[in-house]
Amino acid sequence: MSSQDAPIQGSRPVTPPLISVGSPRSPLSPESLQPPSCRHRDRSPSPMRGYLIPSPLPTRRNRTCSATARASEGPMFTGVCKCFSRSKGHGFITPSDGGKDIFVHISDIEGEYVPVEGDEVSYKVCSIPPKHEKVQAVEVTITHLKPGTKHETWAGRVVSS
Repeated sequence: MSSQDAPIQGSRPVTPPLISVGSPRSPLSPESLQPPSCRHRDRSPSPMRGYLIPSPLPTRRNRTCSATARASEGPMFTGVCKCFSRSKGHGFITPSDGGKDIFVHISDIEGEYVPVEGDEVSYKVCSIPPKHEKVQAVEVTITHLKPGTKHETWAGRVVSS
């Protein structure tokens, strides 16, 4: 026997709510379906804000003191600038002893000129976290400018060499 077959004995009639349906405090009124004005959310200024990942590359600014000390105590290497993009903020150095190209960040270049392809450079190396399997060039200085090329200073002045 189900509850629909027979009326429940002893049940009381349901009383209507004390608030009329048209009042603003009624849960059935259209105004109650709108979110309160005090709960306004500010939108992110950038649509990519939730998707941006911090850069894993250690720059001079966010490198630890111990990594900087290890790099400065290490040997000095020489190589040739393979490529460097000022707008991208990085480039690569081909070591003079052969081997894989080494990454260089714009913050690790010392001196007044922006390196260009073919410039001879000296540098030290620092391992890149988190696994410390790769290295990047630090304390990079241009030792010889490639002859016959135009070099730009960090201030934007172009000089022919």
